[in-house]
Amino acid sequence: MNPAPLAGQPLRIDWPSLTECQRINCMERPAQLRDHAHIDAVRAIVADVRRRGDAALRELTLRFDRCALAAFEVAPAEFDAAERATDPLVRTAMGAAIARVEAFHRAQLPAPLELETAPGVVCAQLPRAIERVGLYAPAGSAPLPSTVWMLGVPARVAGCREIVLATPPRADGSADPLILVAARLCGITRVFKLGGAQAIAALAYGTQSVPRCAKLFGPGNGWVTTAKMEVAADHAGAAIDLPAGPSEVLVIADDVANPVFVAADLLAQAEHGTDSQVILVSPSEALLDAVDAALQEQVAGLPRADIARAALAHARLIRVTDLAEAVEVSERYAPEHLIVNTREPRALLPLLSNAGSIFLGAWSPETLGDYCAGPNHVLPTLGFARAFGGVGVDSFLRRVYVQEASADGLRTIGPEAAVLARAESLEAHARAVVVRLASLASTGRDAGVDA
Repeated sequence: MNPAPLAGQPLRIDWPSLTECQRINCMERPAQLRDHAHIDAVRAIVADVRRRGDAALRELTLRFDRCALAAFEVAPAEFDAAERATDPLVRTAMGAAIARVEAFHRAQLPAPLELETAPGVVCAQLPRAIERVGLYAPAGSAPLPSTVWMLGVPARVAGCREIVLATPPRADGSADPLILVAARLCGITRVFKLGGAQAIAALAYGTQSVPRCAKLFGPGNGWVTTAKMEVAADHAGAAIDLPAGPSEVLVIADDVANPVFVAADLLAQAEHGTDSQVILVSPSEALLDAVDAALQEQVAGLPRADIARAALAHARLIRVTDLAEAVEVSERYAPEHLIVNTREPRALLPLLSNAGSIFLGAWSPETLGDYCAGPNHVLPTLGFARAFGGVGVDSFLRRVYVQEASADGLRTIGPEAAVLARAESLEAHARAVVVRLASLASTGRDAGVDA
């Protein structure tokens, strides 16, 4: 591996020359903040909200968001004011994006399943929506209204009875107008001006003002992420969507790729945060050189240049022998976003599995997926794409199983159940079957509840 890069400059790596140990180190993400002091501080906030409810929320909001709120829930007049403050062009674009996202997610709805697994034994699988879900939409240096429809649309399509949204208040005590407009377009009427770990605690346990939710969704900073992990580990807390971490993208490109496009794709993720990671993998040394130069040229003109430069310090430009080796690198890294910018991008698709979302070809920037293509942009990071998929309609559903056996059905599979129960030394399990079989044998008919 080459020496450590200068600030704002990605690390150049020659993959074929690395040892296995070096390859493992090359795939490491930026170090995550998980020190004990941070975890203890989050736990204290969660415990305080759980114990004191709204009183704790008022104090924490004043402390962290520097505003005093008489009420946390957004009033109808605030939604109306947000509508007036939003550029009609932006609202129209939101509506079009929401329509595409809804069309894609509606196609994900599972059908009920019913199957006779043995004569007289009918089994079913019923999709049931989670009753009440809590969504979190960040609104710090870059508010993310797109997160509202990426979570609100599948929740509505799934049929969740109540959808609750939390978003941090601004210094004047208002919610970000774009967040509110997106919420209204998604049919979300309950929005709370709450941010950070205190918002997660309120959604997980409930307070005098905030309803308790069964499952929580949405990205956030280290405080939000740690709080989600804490409430998910508590049986009295709430389930969460998926493991979250900093944004990341890996680009596979060959010698036909436009270096200006590739650099723009890398910077689109780098500007998310200083801990974002961007990686280019290519067999073309000339492309790697051109992208490196384009990165330095383009980053200078970005409003969030300082953030992007900090992220580029742990970026990677990796030379591989061929595209097969590029696929190997990508599969090992398991990126949140994967862009395939090659002569025949679709030819690589059957070889690619470990990615949250894949973008094929020169005309498919990851930005489309962030906003308006259709699939969800809430995706697994930190390599969790090996085991997790992105948020979808199924994330808001539960599978409820139904099993119904007739007398003949019990006669057919009951003896096997009794044998297997006794093999596990669970005699009461076996007897629950045996007493019924005995009743059927003595009466020669369905004994029912009067046996």
